Formats: sequence, structure tokens, C-alpha cells
Amino acid sequence: MATNVTPQVKGLLGLNPIGFHHISYNEWGAEKTQNTLICVHGLTRNSHDFDALAQQLSLKTRVICPDIVGRGQSDRFSNPKLYGFPQYLNDMTALIARLNVTQLDWLGTSMGGLIGMFLAIQPNSPIKRLILNDVGPYIPAAALRRIGRYAKSPPSFQARKDAEIYIRRIYAPFGLLSDKQWQHITKHSIRQVENTYILDYDPAVIQNLRFKIRSINLWPVWEKVKCPVLVIRGENSDILTVKTLTQMQGTCPNLEVLTVKDAGHAPALMDLAQINVIKAWLSKTRK
Repeated sequence: MATNVTPQVKGLLGLNPIGFHHISYNEWGAEKTQNTLICVHGLTRNSHDFDALAQQLSLKTRVICPDIVGRGQSDRFSNPKLYGFPQYLNDMTALIARLNVTQLDWLGTSMGGLIGMFLAIQPNSPIKRLILNDVGPYIPAAALRRIGRYAKSPPSFQARKDAEIYIRRIYAPFGLLSDKQWQHITKHSIRQVENTYILDYDPAVIQNLRFKIRSINLWPVWEKVKCPVLVIRGENSDILTVKTLTQMQGTCPNLEVLTVKDAGHAPALMDLAQINVIKAWLSKTRK
């Protein structure tokens, strides 16, 4: 086990309509390894969601975990309208260019999976394998509203222990995690501002989704995905329903599925058994 591996914190510049912004990312493993995996987090999360996974994979794989703008150590926009998939796609294209690779694998949780789908269908895409963590081409409106209710107005906390209590409740669908794992998630989900703790994302990132009352339908995008795909689904997920997954299987011959018991949206991918499935699938599909 690569338990002593630590990442290098790096950064690059992204370009938005009113100027440049900083994008932070963690790089695990040797730069000259044969395989590169980019891991991208969900809507209000950050790069540290993949620490356990990256630690395990980094002996043989270069693992890149960015903070999408508005989250973690990346910049915040003064204009909330700039948050959206066009900007995220541009930023991730800049990241891929920085990595100087001709092909790579992509693992995305929720929003990160959608970014991967959009990039994977482009002509001459460098993405050769795609892992979708609890997301698909159809997201019900009710699930979007559920996320919006807790994400649009995050609370502040007087003590770290209060933040952990909140995080354990809101992110309970991540699965059955140990105290140590919840402490890790809490540590990297908050930042201290004067005498209080706040969640480490800009609440404005959901502004363009706040009043969405319709489901997200990306079936035309999904039907263009041709690379091998591994879908990870929490068995209680309201974002990736059984009906949607079944339809995905019917339209994608290169799709495999891992269902995570006792989890909803989205499995934390901190469990060694889940990590080993990902590792084995990547190794098998590279042949």
C-alpha cells in the first residue's frame, strides 16, 4: 500500500471572459509514468475527495486531482454567471495541455463525470477510458432541488466539531465511513475565516442551477460516448436511478457497473474494495 505517498500541489492559469484565474491541482505519482488519470469532484466538493484513491494508484499511475474554479484552493469568480460547464471544460482543457499527454483516463464524481462526458465525445479526445461516479445522462429535477436546498446557503461553524457533525449529516450518502475518514473529509471541506469555519466552496457556484425545475437530459451526449466506461452507483442514489443506469447499459456496449451498497450520492471511493475494482478495471481495459 502506498500509504506514505503525498501529492505535489501545483497550479495553472485559466482564462475567463474578464481575465485570468488560478486553478489548483494535486499531482500524485511520477510525471513520466505510462498512465495518467484525472479525477474531478462534484458540485460543491474538491480535489481531496480522491486522496485515498490517488494514494493507492500513484505507484503506477500519475493521478491529477484539480479543484474546479470556485472550490478548494482555486480562485473564486466575482461574477457568478461565469460558473458553468463552458468554463470548466476550458479549464480542464488547459490542464490537459499542461500535463503534456496524448491520452489519459478520466474519473468524475457527479459534476466531474459530466465534464468528462463532454470532453470524451469531442473529436480527437485524449480520454480513452471514462469512470462515472454516480452520474449519468439524466438527472431528475427532484434530486437537483435536494442538492440546491443545502448547497445554496451553507452555514458557518464556531468549532470544527460542529462542522463535522453537519458534514456527516449532509454527506451521509457517501457511505459507511470510519471516524478517521469523516475527519479527513471535514478537514478538507472547511476553511477558517477569522473565528469561524465555512465550507470551502463559493455558494455562487450553484446560482445557475438554483431555479432549475426541470431534469437534466444529456442522452444525446451519452450516445456519442464510444470509449470503455465504468459506472459506479450508490445503491440508494437519487441522482443516478436504476432506470437511467439500465438505459445506459442498453446504449453502451463498453459499459461495466459497480454498485456500492449502503451508499447514495455519491460513493466516497475511500474504501479499499472500491479502489481495487477501479484499479482492476483500468488495468484490464488498457490491454
